[in-house]
Amino acid sequence: MAVAFTFPGQGSQAVGMGKDLADAFPEARRIFQEVDDALGENLSKLIWEGPEETLTLTANAQPALMAVSLAVIRALESRGFSLKGKVAYVAGHSLGEYSALAAAGFVSVADAARLLRIRGNAMQAAVPAGEGAMAAIIGLEQADVEAACAEAAKGSVCQIANDNGGGQLVISGARAAVELAARLCTEKGAKRALMLQVSAPFHSALMAPAANVMREALAGVARNAPVVPVLSNVTVSPSSDPDEIARRLVEQITGRVRWRETVEWFGANGVTTLYEIGAGKVLSGLARRINRDIATASVGTSAEVEAAMAAL
Repeated sequence: MAVAFTFPGQGSQAVGMGKDLADAFPEARRIFQEVDDALGENLSKLIWEGPEETLTLTANAQPALMAVSLAVIRALESRGFSLKGKVAYVAGHSLGEYSALAAAGFVSVADAARLLRIRGNAMQAAVPAGEGAMAAIIGLEQADVEAACAEAAKGSVCQIANDNGGGQLVISGARAAVELAARLCTEKGAKRALMLQVSAPFHSALMAPAANVMREALAGVARNAPVVPVLSNVTVSPSSDPDEIARRLVEQITGRVRWRETVEWFGANGVTTLYEIGAGKVLSGLARRINRDIATASVGTSAEVEAAMAAL
């Protein structure tokens, strides 16, 4: 019986997240202060008070979600928990991979915050506003979605960005191609094809300029071997080699988030319980749709920290 920790990605943010943790655990509060200091601004105030539209901006949401996840880790540690020895693997959804890596000691919390601010700004700047798009495709086989993307691209960019499991795929690329692919998916029998309110075509080839920025940024920070293996979004395999992990993080910018396969990998490698560390319950819901044999629990409040400690 093994435990894995998963860390949420963009979309799980909510005004007020982590405030309960900061009030209950001085160690958690120090994480928020550390992130504020690293960024040179009061991100904590934005996290706890909003406004929501500012928190949702990619450059803010990414370090904010990481801060909440690491606050949970520090709260657990204050109760005697140690990641090494208790957790077999960690993984994160998109930006959550940085949270997982910071939790496992690959980079410092301050460097993770700065990297995610750089990542958010670079992803936003990679494509002019309005030129890219993403759409969620529900209830259609992956091969049919890939065929629709190929038909719609016509020399442009349209590809699967996220395989979230439970019949949910997200496509990304040039706006006209994504809109056409969404219509084609509906014609092929998709239950829903929903254009997403996002600011850029994440995890597509259009993000290549952001990948170049992150390659340089990652080269400039101290990196350590993580204390537990980290599953990569793009390879769905564990690694503890700092250089390999950095390469995978660069590839992740333009590559597919293979979350369905990640949960399946956990199940095939002895993981019986997944803990979602941080804001929201999105990953727990996805895991239940992918593999009902794996137990799930969300840990994002002081009460959930205490419950997790009782179980761990």
